[in-house]
Amino acid sequence: MIVTARLTFSAAHRLHNPERDADWNLRMYGKDNNPAGHGHNYVITVSVKGRVNPETGMVIDLRELKDIVTRQVIDHVDHNNLNENVEFLRGIIPTAENMARAFWRQIAPAIRGGELVEIVLEETEKNSVVYRGEDEIPTTES
Repeated sequence: MIVTARLTFSAAHRLHNPERDADWNLRMYGKDNNPAGHGHNYVITVSVKGRVNPETGMVIDLRELKDIVTRQVIDHVDHNNLNENVEFLRGIIPTAENMARAFWRQIAPAIRGGELVEIVLEETEKNSVVYRGEDEIPTTES
């Protein structure tokens, strides 16, 4: 069974690679490289997979899942500059791809009783990314 929670936040960012020159950044990111930044109203959808607990009838309490996402991500990013004000994004170009991967790393360790299986991050109505933990190193239980 897969359970999904959907939350929103607003944030500003600038797409810029400090290791490349201004011309490269302008060619690569266009107006998204504006030194003043720009903002989005993001939608984050988080899905957890697990067995239905016969006592509760739930894989995970949706209130608990929303609380985890809020505490681990939303409280840090909402109404902030992602380049400057979010510690776990420091040094990362805040593309939707990089953000989804960073959010995974914030959320996955906090999930109990299920397994994080997917994060969808919508940057606009027309642009979104899906991350399923492909870049994560599996942990082995002893």
